[in-house]
Amino acid sequence: MISSVRGTVLSVGLDHAVVEVGGVGLAVQAAPATLATLRVGEQAQLHTSLVVREDSLTLYGFSDAQARELFVLLQTVSGIGPRLALAAIAVLEPETLRSAIADGNISVLTQVPGIGRKGAERLSLELRDKIGNVGTAEIAGSAAPTANSAVRSEVIEALISLGFPAKQAEQAVDGVLANNGHGDKSAVLRAALSSIGKQR
Repeated sequence: MISSVRGTVLSVGLDHAVVEVGGVGLAVQAAPATLATLRVGEQAQLHTSLVVREDSLTLYGFSDAQARELFVLLQTVSGIGPRLALAAIAVLEPETLRSAIADGNISVLTQVPGIGRKGAERLSLELRDKIGNVGTAEIAGSAAPTANSAVRSEVIEALISLGFPAKQAEQAVDGVLANNGHGDKSAVLRAALSSIGKQR
């Protein structure tokens, strides 16, 4: 298993980054909040998990080991693949997600697009004893009071890359900016995903 990569960031896309390690460019799938911390041309280190399929080898990257461990644990639940596990970590902070699973907080878990009530109940049932109790953590709050158009367009593109219709993505982002005025890209994205989850 490739547990971490460190090297120069060659490019940063909507859902992945390319990191040069030993002369080889590795494509690493990651949540938008992790990608937002990377800068092209700078050194980066990511904790990683390699997902092996018959027709593919996909590397997923995280800014800390806790998020990676949670990503791996989520996939032990039937019906939860790497994409859905990554979406859960994108929407909820690791401690918030752990707390929701441990407490059986269905309303928090169903904020993740793709996880319905039955899926949330299964997550809690199967992982409650494995994940351990943690203190309730507040979901990431406000960042800068204003957001420019670049942040808006980048977050909308990120939502579209996650499979949401363009119109729904635009409405969610505009709603977040109008109500909260978040200017930080990761905060806007997290709030927009949460908003979409509540509409389901």
